[in-house]
Amino acid sequence: MTTNDYATYIAGLPKVLAGAACVFRDARGRVLIVEPNYREGWTLPGGTVESDQGETPRQGARRESAEEIGLDLEPGRLLAVDWTQGPARPPIVAYVYDGGVLDESQLKAIRLQEEELLSWRLVEPADLDGYLPERLSSRVRAALDALGSGAGTVELENGSPVGNR
Repeated sequence: MTTNDYATYIAGLPKVLAGAACVFRDARGRVLIVEPNYREGWTLPGGTVESDQGETPRQGARRESAEEIGLDLEPGRLLAVDWTQGPARPPIVAYVYDGGVLDESQLKAIRLQEEELLSWRLVEPADLDGYLPERLSSRVRAALDALGSGAGTVELENGSPVGNR
């Protein structure tokens, strides 16, 4: 196979996007969520991994969190990986990292990226369904369960756990 043939082969392979986010909590266990200005609802701090720039999911989670909420913190362990598919877009692999527990000074230091976000808030885990889309709230609950149990990374498909349950 020539270099040109190989490049053509690679260009014809299916495309998968990667997203990465952090689950930040406060001392009471509430989850930090953000309200984007470009769509309805709430989400976690995070976004698309810039793999074309050589960025890894962990680096993307850190960069996106720093851009969106102004806190440049090293993500903790990988809590969940979620394969999601929708009819109008390519598949996305979503990585969810432990953002840690934010203290009062960190919470006061939050500065929103005004180009993308309207507001932020802390939400009790039991109330996530009222703010996040179903698939994302399921993903966050699975990540919190993995964090609380000390279990390894949980594998999800469209927000639902798979594999060893």
